[in-house]
Amino acid sequence: MAGVQDQLEIKFRLTDGSDIGPKTFPAATSVATLKESVLAQWPKEKENGPRTVKDLKLISAGKILENNRTLEECQIPLYDIPGGLTTMHVVVQPPSEKAEKKATNQAQQNKCVCVIL
Repeated sequence: MAGVQDQLEIKFRLTDGSDIGPKTFPAATSVATLKESVLAQWPKEKENGPRTVKDLKLISAGKILENNRTLEECQIPLYDIPGGLTTMHVVVQPPSEKAEKKATNQAQQNKCVCVIL
């Protein structure tokens, strides 16, 4: 692979159906770098946005991508099709267990519990 084929055009689909991108990335780009790009371009008006790269998961072709791998190592579909656009899904992870325990303690004090999945 050389030249244009070393580039991959990616758009990031958020859970509400809106998109970030598309943007072109080299095949040697790490998944962690992709997450940094998503974090930097995250729409400010969206509620419950990620605070750090660790809050994000990227999913492509049904696989959760690992931070230490490159696009080339992940074997992204459509990589070999010139001009192909790849859509990756972005999931924001729920708050940590500490925040959940704090919310649970407050709910127990109020004697009212609501769970939304």
